[in-house]
Amino acid sequence: MVDVAGKPATVREALAECIVRMAPDTLRAVKDGTPKGDALQVARVAGIMAAKRTSELIPLCHPLPLTSVTLDFEFVRGGVRILARARVVGQTGVEMEALTAASVAGLTLIDMTKGIERGVSIGSVRLLEKSGGRSGTWKRAQPRSKR
Repeated sequence: MVDVAGKPATVREALAECIVRMAPDTLRAVKDGTPKGDALQVARVAGIMAAKRTSELIPLCHPLPLTSVTLDFEFVRGGVRILARARVVGQTGVEMEALTAASVAGLTLIDMTKGIERGVSIGSVRLLEKSGGRSGTWKRAQPRSKR
C-alpha cells in the first residue's frame, strides 16, 4: 500500500458510470418490475454495499470511511446508465469506490434480468470525474458531437 500518512485529509469525491445494455423488453421489465423484484433498488443497495467493501476486493486499496455513496439510474437507448458517486474526507481518493459501486450495480442488473434475457451486458465502466487532494479536479473530456 502507498503510505498516505503525510497527506492532508481533504474532501474527495469521484463519479463513475457503467452502461448496462439490454433489449427493449428487458428494459421495460426493469422499469415495471422484474420477476425478482425492483431491479434498480436492489442494484442501488448492491452498489452502496460494494463501495463500502472496495478495500476487501481490490488489493492494496485503502479502507476508507466513506461519508456518502449515491447511485442514480438513467434509461438510455438500449439500456441503463448507472452513475455512482462516492465521497470521503480522507487522505486518498475514492475513485475505486465509485468504480466498484457502478460495476457491482451493473452486475446486479444482469442478475436481476438474466431470467428475461441472457444477453444483457455491461460496458463503459469508467471514471467521469474526481475532485480533492493534491491533483485537484479532473473531468473526462466529452466527445464532440458530430454535425
